[in-house]
Amino acid sequence: MKSTDELHKLRHSAEHVLHHAVKELYPQILLAMGPATEDGFYFDFDSTPQKGTSIVITEQDFPAIEKRMKEIVKKDLPIIRDEVSPKKAREMFQDNPYKLEWIDEAEKRGDVISVYWTGKPGEKGSMVDLCVGPHLKSTGEIKVFKLLSVAGAYWRGDEKNKMLTRIYGTAFFTQKALDDHLVLLEEAKIRDHRKLGKDLDLFTFSNLVGKGLPLFTEKGATIWRELERFVVDEEIKRGYKHVHTPNIAKTELYRTSGHYPYYKNTMYPVMKVDDEELILRPMTCPHHFALFMSKPRSYRDLPIRYAEMASLYRYEKSGELSGLIRVREFVLADSHNFVRKENAADEINFVLDLIEDISQTLGLVKGKDFVYRLSLGDRANNEKYYDSPKEWEYGESVLRNVLEKRDAPFYEAKDEAAFYGPKIDVQMRNVLGKEDTAFTVQYDFCLPERFKLRYIDENGKEEQPIVIHRSSIGAMERSIGFLIEHYVGNFPLWLTPTQVKIIPIADRHQEYAHTIAQKLKDSGIRVEVDDKSESMQKKIRNAQNEKVYYMIIVGDREMENKKINIRTRDGKTNDMKLDEFIIEVSAKIRSKQIK
Repeated sequence: MKSTDELHKLRHSAEHVLHHAVKELYPQILLAMGPATEDGFYFDFDSTPQKGTSIVITEQDFPAIEKRMKEIVKKDLPIIRDEVSPKKAREMFQDNPYKLEWIDEAEKRGDVISVYWTGKPGEKGSMVDLCVGPHLKSTGEIKVFKLLSVAGAYWRGDEKNKMLTRIYGTAFFTQKALDDHLVLLEEAKIRDHRKLGKDLDLFTFSNLVGKGLPLFTEKGATIWRELERFVVDEEIKRGYKHVHTPNIAKTELYRTSGHYPYYKNTMYPVMKVDDEELILRPMTCPHHFALFMSKPRSYRDLPIRYAEMASLYRYEKSGELSGLIRVREFVLADSHNFVRKENAADEINFVLDLIEDISQTLGLVKGKDFVYRLSLGDRANNEKYYDSPKEWEYGESVLRNVLEKRDAPFYEAKDEAAFYGPKIDVQMRNVLGKEDTAFTVQYDFCLPERFKLRYIDENGKEEQPIVIHRSSIGAMERSIGFLIEHYVGNFPLWLTPTQVKIIPIADRHQEYAHTIAQKLKDSGIRVEVDDKSESMQKKIRNAQNEKVYYMIIVGDREMENKKINIRTRDGKTNDMKLDEFIIEVSAKIRSKQIK
């Protein structure tokens, strides 16, 4: 097995061979940038470098590009690193504004400017690019690669910049590894929540509304509603106080918390209203701190757990938006738990119990579908992290000890903490095995000090609480996206938008079908009657495509026997009395059965 570092070198080198080949095939094209990624590589090209010139690269051009790449690999060209001065770098890339921009930034930071040659420097047929590396020793070490897709991408992910042509590819050390990856990609296409969301009519986007702002249909809103009811009810049962706070606040609130300078680039512009500056909130914690501060607190009041389904607003570059996974407005199942410092471990266990119970109900398996990441700070980086080494050591040790005693699957990641304290991130794995942070549990010793939060202890003295920030289900949008992909749209019964579809065989059966539908509705079961003038088989196919959980076929026999013919979405059939069916289905919904 090759190490991850070696795989990264392989893909990084393959990316250089890609732009080498493209530049040879299309000399007028400009090279922008491209990295190796977790599962492959990509490179951005400017295919319209001058007015009146336009090169359109599509997937139909991949065979020719791959052929040229194989020729470069076969030549076994050396991959050579060189360090150059900013002046020399500008001379080398004088006709490329993208490279010049990188050079200017590198010079301002005082970075060493390095370039990599494929081929001997300066020789005919060689290629050079700005790069920090690392790479393989030569192109001949690149064994197996494949170009995957082409897409548009704004320069540096900013929609204000020029649209470039991005080519994606991947590389492996063996053909079997590549073949396995391609199978995985096909599975990912089937599970892609963006496609399924459209096919199942769950959500949509509108250019008129704006990018990164999903619109949920009645079916998608049904899933949302069921999840929200479940989470809120579960939290209230466990002692959370569900509150509601404004979506905007004075900028001074975020200056007090420290979020404003830290999150300024991801916050929306300040609005001046009368004599106040207001801003859309990117997080809920300062609002909940204000609630805590609204009256004196005693140790007897603790823990106080404020929870909220909170709408939050964060600016994401258009190039980083992705379906429901990354949006510009989202609703977070948020909570801030105010506790005594000595009770922090108990509270974190209390929080993790809730997260694991909710995940289990949703059919997500710990260690398989998600793992924990202990996200640590960096004592040397006082600009990014609150400067209190002892508190950092204590907070990190508390989180680590909790995870170790729970025997939870976790790994540690330095420099991934919040600026105000360490955290436990719930890392959800998608069909490609890639991780996204779904939920988080944060230990906060910084913001209570910034806001001067206090409670009176047993001896009448003021003490400062610590705050556990947590989300039980994460952002609703992201969680729904995960669930769509996890179940490939075949949701458990309690989450299925249309739980029962009644299909009358002929017009004379419609009245009976609607009578059955009303009884199901009266029992709290979501039902529709397909009374369109189409064949029964087409209606069944439509229901299966919609991933309806149950289909009830109504014909002469069912009317005479006062029974219903039930067909599940996986093709099983059964005859039952309506009352028996209602009892069985209602029990499954109440218990939130997975299958």
